[in-house]
Amino acid sequence: MNPADVTMSRRAFVGGACAVGCLAVTGCAGGGESEPEPSGPVELPAADVPVGGGVVLRPGRVVVTQPEPGVFHAFSAVCTHQNCLVSAVNQGRIVCRCHGSQFAIEDGAALVGPAQEPLAPRPVTVAGDTLTVGT
Repeated sequence: MNPADVTMSRRAFVGGACAVGCLAVTGCAGGGESEPEPSGPVELPAADVPVGGGVVLRPGRVVVTQPEPGVFHAFSAVCTHQNCLVSAVNQGRIVCRCHGSQFAIEDGAALVGPAQEPLAPRPVTVAGDTLTVGT
């Protein structure tokens, strides 16, 4: 069969176009993340969190920061713009690479949009050299 001989009904074309559009929107809305939902506290060595920076714990969906020596904060790693998981802590800021939002490591405040709301705080406790973060 010659491909030039194949015709498509208007209904099939519109239906296919709608399906492609829905897939594109769905992929953006959730950030394409497939991490499991957190199921309890996350523990990590305090030494894993650099001073003036932090770490993103994808399985627990939390980000842990240490803005100054011995001071630890934890936040939800779910960006308040479109629910992507933040991707890194760089140059003293929590960064979401989905749309460029940036948050303060001290309090999770939105510094650079499109996100307008801060990251939700999470409880963090220090016991010796171990941090326990509530999810």
